[in-house]
Amino acid sequence: MVGKQMVSVAVTPNGYADAVHEGRFVMPEERRMPFADFLDIVEGKRTTSGVFYVQKQCSNLTEEFPQLLPDIDPHILWMSEALGKVPDAVNFWLGESAAVTSLHKDHYENLYCVVSGEKHFILHPPTDRPFIPYEFFQPATYKVNEDGSFDVINVQNAEKVPWIPLDPLNPDLGRYPEYSHAKPLHCTVRAGEMLYLPSLWFHHVQQSHGCIAVNFWYDMEYDIKYNYFQFLDSITKAMNAV
Repeated sequence: MVGKQMVSVAVTPNGYADAVHEGRFVMPEERRMPFADFLDIVEGKRTTSGVFYVQKQCSNLTEEFPQLLPDIDPHILWMSEALGKVPDAVNFWLGESAAVTSLHKDHYENLYCVVSGEKHFILHPPTDRPFIPYEFFQPATYKVNEDGSFDVINVQNAEKVPWIPLDPLNPDLGRYPEYSHAKPLHCTVRAGEMLYLPSLWFHHVQQSHGCIAVNFWYDMEYDIKYNYFQFLDSITKAMNAV
């Protein structure tokens, strides 16, 4: 039964996993728990500290939810035919409304399918790269204490992580004035709908409470599109260094 299945859950104090917090790139505490216990937290049957989100991105649908596989297509036929390949990963997402995915990009062609609830995307095309700031941050993880409080623990002997410090929900234009030239797109994906999110597009994601989604990641081609982005990225870095 899926309720007894042990699954990986991201736990944060504020809903922001893999995001910049107080000058560090902070990753969630990853906790293993029975799926039924996680559902009790999402449904409010159990009170606990923090925000809980099933969001592990290593094909967790196939690895941690094998009971659901008969109900889900292993790939999206038209996309697989168009790309000439099958997905590299299929991920399952479920969490609280406070869970937020910070602005970032992926090296995957992404098909995002909402099963129930809604996902709210802020999207930027790769051409907005000159207006989107990157900085380097010490990596760290959240650690939940017995009293429910959270500590931030640095990852020792780790290289700094390049990440976007700007929050598109409340951009600090005094610190990052170039973002005022960006042209964000706002998109809501509802139950039964699918979003094609091309590789290298920047995206920030919110969701309704208890939203269930499945996404299919196809490896991107390192072709002229990638070369163009790398060229644009290099010019932006050079201009910022002046």
